[in-house]
Amino acid sequence: MADHPGLGAAEQAAAMLTTAGMARMPARVMMALVGSPDDGYTAAELADRLGVSPAAVSGAVRYLVSMRIIQRVSRPGERRDRYDLVDDAWSGMITANAPMYAALAAAMEAIADENTDAPASVARARDVADFLRYLAERMPRLADEWRAERAGERG
Repeated sequence: MADHPGLGAAEQAAAMLTTAGMARMPARVMMALVGSPDDGYTAAELADRLGVSPAAVSGAVRYLVSMRIIQRVSRPGERRDRYDLVDDAWSGMITANAPMYAALAAAMEAIADENTDAPASVARARDVADFLRYLAERMPRLADEWRAERAGERG
């Protein structure tokens, strides 16, 4: 692996994302892009930076592009695409789960409705459903509040 400043912190952050359930290579590519130069990285530069094969980077890049976390950036006169994080990718990634939280809350309620012979389990399922509905409602609002606060700081 080539010597790159900040790679230790990027690898630690990628390990945290992996622990939270993200696949390892997309997590590593995403964190490498957090610390990328302003013009991003080519796939070959990412492979070099991470000490992996171009094929490993290719799969991770395809996944991250499909999730709208990173984007291809074409530069005039360059033959290779560069990759960089999508603006607002983090809040978008987090708030994109809001519909899933709401759907999961409904499923938890249905489980509780079907499990009437176990009052402790029913109560637990309903508590989880309440929490998931709270997340579904609050996550988009928190992102909006954060954006408004940031805009006020910049304005």
